[in-house]
Amino acid sequence: MREITGNLWDYHAKGKWVCITTNGSVRRDGYAVMGRGVAYEAAQRFPGLQEHLGRVLTRSGNHVWPFVRWGVATFPVKYRWMEKADIDLIEQSAYELEEKMSALNAKEVYLVRPGCGNGGLQWENVKPILVPILNDNFIIVERM
Repeated sequence: MREITGNLWDYHAKGKWVCITTNGSVRRDGYAVMGRGVAYEAAQRFPGLQEHLGRVLTRSGNHVWPFVRWGVATFPVKYRWMEKADIDLIEQSAYELEEKMSALNAKEVYLVRPGCGNGGLQWENVKPILVPILNDNFIIVERM
């Protein structure tokens, strides 16, 4: 795992995979709750993502889901949108991310510090969980 400072979406614009931190909540209309942070930004950038993710969450649960069409993968950090991020879910998501992105032969995958924005966790508590799981193909982008 590497760490850099920058804008996550600059890497997506260069054709790189980007992970969006998410939760497992689905609204009554079937759309995934993507109301803050990079999830909100992704919902604004990619019409249809919020509806598609809602269907996947309802059908298959709160897991890492790569969406090749948009070049993004989800990275669950919360079970419900209003909760604090869950460190055990972050660990599970890191294992799933490594497995699924390796299967896609992704050479560079960019993500923000999971659970450390709207999730309320501190990076010094999350980083030690990720280091043994994510290799150098995974780049953590600290926002400028």
